Amino acid sequence: MSETLNREPEVVNGRPVIRFKGVAGHLPSGRHASPPIRSCRDFPKDGNKLVGSLKEALTKADLRDGMVISTHHHLRNGDEVAMAVFNAATELGVRNLVWFPSASFPCHAPLIECLESGVIHHIEGSLNGALGEFASRGRMMGTAVLRSHGGRYRAIQDGDVRIDIAVIAAPTADAFGNATGVVGPSACGSLGFAVADAQYADHVIVVTDNLVPFPCLPIQIYGNSVDQVVKVDRIGDPNQIVSGTTQVTKSPERLRIAKLAADLVVAAGLVQNGFSFQAGAGGTSLAFTQFLGNKMAELGVTASFARGGSTEVLVSMLESGLVGAILDGQTFDLTGVRSLRENPNHVPTSPFISYNYHGKGNVASMVDVAVLGATEIDLQFNANVVTHSDGLLLHGLGGWSDALFAGFTVLTVPTFRNRVPIIRDQLTTLCGPGELVDAVVTERGIAVNPSRTDILERLTGCDLPLVSLQELKDSAEKMCGGKPDLPELTDQSIGVVEWVDGTVIDVVWGVA
Repeated sequence: MSETLNREPEVVNGRPVIRFKGVAGHLPSGRHASPPIRSCRDFPKDGNKLVGSLKEALTKADLRDGMVISTHHHLRNGDEVAMAVFNAATELGVRNLVWFPSASFPCHAPLIECLESGVIHHIEGSLNGALGEFASRGRMMGTAVLRSHGGRYRAIQDGDVRIDIAVIAAPTADAFGNATGVVGPSACGSLGFAVADAQYADHVIVVTDNLVPFPCLPIQIYGNSVDQVVKVDRIGDPNQIVSGTTQVTKSPERLRIAKLAADLVVAAGLVQNGFSFQAGAGGTSLAFTQFLGNKMAELGVTASFARGGSTEVLVSMLESGLVGAILDGQTFDLTGVRSLRENPNHVPTSPFISYNYHGKGNVASMVDVAVLGATEIDLQFNANVVTHSDGLLLHGLGGWSDALFAGFTVLTVPTFRNRVPIIRDQLTTLCGPGELVDAVVTERGIAVNPSRTDILERLTGCDLPLVSLQELKDSAEKMCGGKPDLPELTDQSIGVVEWVDGTVIDVVWGVA
């Protein structure tokens, strides 16, 4: 575990810190949060909740200094709604707002102006790229709180974060507030990351560029949770929301990593009829999914379900019968949108179903195989996904922490990036405990966690390049000219990383 935990702040953004107590060491208490009670008396009998503009909607929602404003990221780098919200807030003269996104993207970099002007006090959500570097340089007034997708839902549900106003960008909606993401000019697929916001926020505003007559179908966000609806010309750039450009990597190195990962799960005896898996939409993950599909076809094996973001590769497996169902948390391309709209075995999910640790079980722990990435790994299999080895905070957690609970979790990484070894003595930031990481796959070999004696026994006599993490580390350092330099960090805590249960597992320190 990172030594920085010993210097952990006692209070973050006015809330007391609960320190990490182990993977399952924190026992929650109390009751779930709930939104204010509303009455039909105060809403139009004809169901028409349309208002003239987002600025008018925010005024009716009584936007005030210091409020928590949430948005979702299904529009990804095409999102134009978050900017519109804070532009309106700037015009209204409101200050010290907390932005609570489900994720941020490069398109949100202009919000740095709102951070500098004091319109936004701090961000509790992923800080990618320019926003992350802004925080790393100690320029954000408050402390970044980094939560996984499941951790964000849990924080809302448990009352750690009370959303004053949720603004939900909807590719299609009706005047009552029913909304969906599978149709419309800005169709993005699932709206699952906005479900908690709709359920728990004090005030909910739906913003759409495709208003349809009631009822908007299929309903993903129910209008009964919505206070106002705003019609705008465009909620986002469709070319940046979803496209056909999500492609399998062409890098020989990453293709080798993907193939080794697929060979590993087969050799370990995990690819059997009825198994389940999760993989993402990055180039290596897509290659893994493709290699896995080929192996399944050769073996005559079908999966009961696949969980995660849907892609053309995954949809092809569903339509060919290799996968029984897709539990879709995020839709990554147009084929995924089409499938989600047309195929009853392709269903949208929310983090409550998939990842919420303070629920009566979740899907994450029911997944047999999960393939994930990392920015750093230490010799105890602990891993980092939010900072780089120079200390800069450049990524969010996404569903990474949540997916670690799969039956067999594999981290696929190159042995080094930009001449910097990935496996190191000490992590810059601890995001996930090594006891939940079962194997690390690189282009130079596969390291299986020694605690997985069952897997190692099954692999006895196989022709896979099995090595130790120490061997991978030594090899990378030899090729890169030695151990990587330690980052130059300040004593300012610019962020904290929450574990899935709301405890703080590590601190993100500023960069000198």
